[in-house]
Amino acid sequence: MGIVIEDIYKNYRNGDAITEVLKDVSLKIVQGEFVAIIGPSGSGKSTLMNIMGCLDRPTKGSYYLEGKDISKLNDKSLAAIRNKHIGFVFQSFNLLSQYTALENVELAMLYGNTTTKYAKARAAEILTSLGLGERLNYTPSQLSGGQKQRVAIARAIATSPAVILADEPTGSLDSQAGKEVMQIFRDLNKQGKTVIMVTHDLNIAQEAERIIKIKDGIVQEDSNENKRKLPQ
Repeated sequence: MGIVIEDIYKNYRNGDAITEVLKDVSLKIVQGEFVAIIGPSGSGKSTLMNIMGCLDRPTKGSYYLEGKDISKLNDKSLAAIRNKHIGFVFQSFNLLSQYTALENVELAMLYGNTTTKYAKARAAEILTSLGLGERLNYTPSQLSGGQKQRVAIARAIATSPAVILADEPTGSLDSQAGKEVMQIFRDLNKQGKTVIMVTHDLNIAQEAERIIKIKDGIVQEDSNENKRKLPQ
C-alpha cells in the first residue's frame, strides 16, 4: 500500500482566466519510500503536495491513499484522513505561539479524541527522543529554528501516521540545523515511514532515495536511483 496518483490535473480559475498548475500527473509511491519532489517556484510541486495531503482537491484525476480513492471524499472525511494517516512539516513550522512545545504536540493527538493523560505522556516521550526533553515547557519564541522544526516533526508523528509530508523543511534553518532535521527524516524512514519532501534545493533532495522533478506542472524526471543528480 502507498500513494497512487492517476492522471491528476489541477486548474485555478480567476474570472475568465484558467491557470493550469498540474497537467496529467501520474505517480506511484510505495509505502516506506523516501521521495524528494523538486522544482522551481511555480512548478506545481507544492500544489501536488497539498493534494497528497488532502488539503486540496484535483480538478480531474484520481488519488489513492493506502488503497482508498479519496479524491472525491467530503471535507469531514478528508480531515479524518489527515489526522490519522498524514503528518505535516512546514518551512514556517506552523507552531502555536501561545503554547509550549509539549502542548503543541499534545494538541495534534487531542483532535483525534485521545485522552489528555496519554497525549501528554506521548508528547513528552517523542520530544525527549528528539533531544528536547529539557525544552518541553518552552514556547516557540524561546526555541531556535532547529528546535522549532523538531517540535513540528514531533507533532507530525504524534498520531503515528504512515506518511510524512514535508514542505521545504530546511528552508528556514542554518546548515547545521538542516543536517540534523534531515537525519531525523532518514531515521523516520528507516522505521518504515513514507517521507515525501518538497524542496527547491538539489543538495537537500539528494538525501532522498528517489527524486521526482516537476516543471510547469509536468513530471519531467523520476529516478529511483539513489542520489542520482538531476540537471538544473
